[in-house]
Amino acid sequence: MNPPAGQAFDQLAATLDARGPVVLPALLLCDFGHLAREVERLESAGAAGLHLDVMDGRFVPQLTYGLVVVEAVRRAARGPIEVHLMVEQPESCIEAYAKAGADILTVHLEGLTDPSRTLETMKALGPRAHLAISPGTPVARVEPYLDACDGVLVMSVEPGFGGQAFNPAALAKLSELAALRSHRGSAFRLAVDGGISTETIGAVAAAGAELIVAGSAVIRSHDYARAITELEHLARSAA
Repeated sequence: MNPPAGQAFDQLAATLDARGPVVLPALLLCDFGHLAREVERLESAGAAGLHLDVMDGRFVPQLTYGLVVVEAVRRAARGPIEVHLMVEQPESCIEAYAKAGADILTVHLEGLTDPSRTLETMKALGPRAHLAISPGTPVARVEPYLDACDGVLVMSVEPGFGGQAFNPAALAKLSELAALRSHRGSAFRLAVDGGISTETIGAVAAAGAELIVAGSAVIRSHDYARAITELEHLARSAA
């Protein structure tokens, strides 16, 4: 049986506090014909959690998967899963994804009409409530909600577009958010997503990223355990 959302996140938080940054493999490029096997391989390889990108083809150009896949991953996974909603009107579906088993729900600030209310709703449903900001969104826009959210995900590529290079502007945002967290005594977690590789992971960890989403750097490797271990070693050495 999978642990409740809060308990699963607490386990992840304990790993962060004890060992430093962790890599969350993104499933977007995995073999969906053998999804349960892919989940088992990633967790056996040491993945502290899994990242699922839900795209609706409207908020972002790409269309990926929805509730059925999230539910299937939840049944297969022992550890926490993050559901990253890149969708229009995320308020209309957060309850469904919370019930599907998300331990972390991440919604884009750019798509919300009332961020404070949405964060309250997500927390009441059980998952940790994270806000994502796209490359064109300044930290100032998310600052009013830092004490209400459990985490901030900084996109280092434009959401919904594949094959992009890492945008170094994300480093300044991570550093600014880390400074704000220290100054305010806040407890939100810092995450980053996009263009993560052995060349970029040290810089994002040094800037403050703790939850580091990696797609092709893990899934396109021949050895998941080796890829995750190498990435986390580089991140922890830099942090």
